[in-house]
Amino acid sequence: MQRLPLYVTTILCSLALAGIIEAAPKIGQPAPDFTAIDSRGVSHALGDYRGKIVVLEWTNHQCPFVGKHYGTGNMQALQQDATGAGVTWLSVISSAPGDQGYVSDAEANALTAQRKAAPTAVLLDPQGVVGRLYDARTTPHMYIIDATGTLVYMGGIDDKPSTRHADVKTATHYVRVALDEIRNGKPVSRPVTRPYGCSVKY
Repeated sequence: MQRLPLYVTTILCSLALAGIIEAAPKIGQPAPDFTAIDSRGVSHALGDYRGKIVVLEWTNHQCPFVGKHYGTGNMQALQQDATGAGVTWLSVISSAPGDQGYVSDAEANALTAQRKAAPTAVLLDPQGVVGRLYDARTTPHMYIIDATGTLVYMGGIDDKPSTRHADVKTATHYVRVALDEIRNGKPVSRPVTRPYGCSVKY
């Protein structure tokens, strides 16, 4: 097989990388549309929620960073406050079968009940289609889409990249602040932050 010249290979790699970057979601642009099935067998399309604020939360119950936020009740409180104010909250599980965090429908429902979680729905994404569409990298990785369908926040849940439960009390809660700003008609002051946690197990 004839080998391509180095400069041709470099160009092709650059084009491929550009395609990946172009495909990544962008703040201020329409959020990537998707359709996914939840843990109760119901289909959810992002377009169905136009006119509402939507939060996407990538999660993995076996990840200690996720465990910090559920173990302290922080994630549940945020979910309850958000959904109580009319926000649609979609927890997304993109772990592949056999990998850490993968769950069946029944297991996902049991976890929701056990942890007293309060998302609108838990979306199962075992093929990683939605996760890759949003370039979700960690659990948790958080995204907020405004009522016009525009992506207005992506990043960490807060500024304390640790598994220490005590850090929840002293953290700057990026998602909570962003939701408050949106509901008050203000632009999100920090639309992009660094996500932290376990890698998504595609």
